[in-house]
Amino acid sequence: MLNRRQLRVKVLQTLYAYHQAENKELKSFEKALINHIESVNEMYFYTLSLLILVADYSSTDAEDRANKYLPSAEDLDAPTKLNQNLFIDALRNQPAYQQGIKDYKVNWNFEPSIDKTIFSLLKAAPEYASFLQISDHSIASDKDVINHIFRKIILKTPSIEQIFEEKFINWSVDKEVLKGMMAKTLKNFKGTSPQENSLAPLLQDEQEDRYFVLELLKKTINHQDEYLKLIDTKTTNWDSDRIALMDVLLMQMAITELVHFKEIPVKVTINEYIEISKDYSTPKSNSFINGILDKILADLKKNKRVLKVGRGLLN
Repeated sequence: MLNRRQLRVKVLQTLYAYHQAENKELKSFEKALINHIESVNEMYFYTLSLLILVADYSSTDAEDRANKYLPSAEDLDAPTKLNQNLFIDALRNQPAYQQGIKDYKVNWNFEPSIDKTIFSLLKAAPEYASFLQISDHSIASDKDVINHIFRKIILKTPSIEQIFEEKFINWSVDKEVLKGMMAKTLKNFKGTSPQENSLAPLLQDEQEDRYFVLELLKKTINHQDEYLKLIDTKTTNWDSDRIALMDVLLMQMAITELVHFKEIPVKVTINEYIEISKDYSTPKSNSFINGILDKILADLKKNKRVLKVGRGLLN
């Protein structure tokens, strides 16, 4: 699930693209922002689909081995247990999964051997051998091998990661969200009945979160000149050309939140943008942004432009 910090990063990335673009039509960037968010969900459904493909391939592998010209006893008794994995069976029948596959038109035809690659790596893993040894399996024990496929093979194999990187432009950032969504999914699946299980939501509150990102984007763009002047007044000792664009965008976003988002505490806003700067700007950006925003906040409060609703939100 995308949390508010991750949603702010999506807005930041969209603002950066806006400043680099010649065509600055707001509607197109609002659409791009929503698409960036939806791509995380698309990645999630592609991953779930891939897990089922790998399970399906275990039966294909067993059939191919049995049909060898001179199959060994081991070939004739190749296991298909993964294809009867209780988590996989439950996922196949989960209505939200089925709908998501249709909505995102999930299809792995562009990489037809990925299931074979993953299954070959799985067969060599001790975790798979342990899974095959379990005689009285449950959905809890069956989830362990699925978690291994996801975390130790899909996320750790460079050739598999490259496929995801080529398919999803923000893979390097969004895979952290994917980890959380997969962990939530495994936790949510408690039985074999579809009613017992649920997928991980993309957003905590879809309506509220979509409103937040779109308003943050729109208001930051609409007030960019005004807020740039505020920043300029507090950076007179700095060469404006040497201030990183990311720092400017982060401060403009922070000012937008301070002024226009009455329900978000001041401290939360300041801390969020300082933390984001550690990952998306220069090594010294966090202290620079902190100092400038403190000065701007003092002026905004003095001019009664920071109006928060609720006790303690001004602190």
